[in-house]
Amino acid sequence: MKTLILTLTLILSSLLGSAQDKGQNITVTIDNVQGDKGKVSFALHTKDTFMKTAPVATLETKIENGKVKVVFKDIEPGEYAILVLHDANENGKMDFQENGMPLENFAASNNTMSYGPPQYSDAKFTLGAEDLKLNIRF
Repeated sequence: MKTLILTLTLILSSLLGSAQDKGQNITVTIDNVQGDKGKVSFALHTKDTFMKTAPVATLETKIENGKVKVVFKDIEPGEYAILVLHDANENGKMDFQENGMPLENFAASNNTMSYGPPQYSDAKFTLGAEDLKLNIRF
């Protein structure tokens, strides 16, 4: 009887343990936020959602000593891009000058910023079978 209970316990624990492994983690750090005022918002996108619809996942964090760190958890392997906004006045949107230039800092994965909006082809990266660490700069 003890052997049967032990066997069932091991089977259940292995099933529960594998059910929780949905994907990998993407850890994103930014160490050049200008000031500690406001929040930094992160949006994880696929090619289909980038600058079009709601992101796959979002995270938001407070700033400490000009640095932030977030972790997107249980993300399925695939191709993604991350958009980041320093919402200094915490109004939940990017603010612009009258001439259309952004008032708040923004960035994208791969740290390639050109004049104009970010492009998916520049910001995309591949998440494989291992966790991923990214450093994004404003």
